[in-house]
Amino acid sequence: MRTAARTDAPNPPASTWWWGFALFGAVSIVHIVTLGLESSLAAPTKLLLMPVLAVAALWAGRGSGWGAPFTALFLALAFSWLGDGAESFFPFAPTLPVMLLCFGVAHLIYIWLFTRRLALRLPPAWSLVYAVWWVVLLIVLWPHLGGLAVAVAAYGLVLGGTAAAAARCGPVIAVGGAFFLASDTVLAFRLFLPDAMPDWTSPLVMLTYCLGQGLLIAGIVLHPAARRKETP
Repeated sequence: MRTAARTDAPNPPASTWWWGFALFGAVSIVHIVTLGLESSLAAPTKLLLMPVLAVAALWAGRGSGWGAPFTALFLALAFSWLGDGAESFFPFAPTLPVMLLCFGVAHLIYIWLFTRRLALRLPPAWSLVYAVWWVVLLIVLWPHLGGLAVAVAAYGLVLGGTAAAAARCGPVIAVGGAFFLASDTVLAFRLFLPDAMPDWTSPLVMLTYCLGQGLLIAGIVLHPAARRKETP
């Protein structure tokens, strides 16, 4: 049985690799602004985010081998898209549990990718802050979680795990993981402590989410391990 063999040097990205991410940034801005204005365009533009980011990844990844990193990347985006559109795609099911499930799968894919394929170092000492974040979040929110307590605790564990795993993969991916964590932290408080959260935190959720996902995907497609061509 033959295994994949990798070339020694990764294939460098084209000079125009960033064009797709510029488009993703533009769509993100439109969505965040329409969300803040409570426009009817907020919902459809939200459903455009992950497909446009997938196009950005395809464009930036031109010339590199389609190995496990790119497969995992697109699977994570697909489950994130399902999470974004949980209310639209699964109208027959309760939205929040479905959203947690879809994003939970996306986070598990990211964790596998970061730890098994893209890790450049051992977990830095500062990443222990994510364990502290998880404990503090549960202490604050637990009385308000009701029947979703276990699900939220499990989701928080994989969310913190994504951020901690991202810290092993270089600065772009690490910052992306931190923004993703910040987004879901604000969202958790909006869902379970709504009286404590002003209206402007709704666009803040999506601002940090778009930054997080965009930086994660950019970091992945530019990572040397993802750009090495694989041959049978």
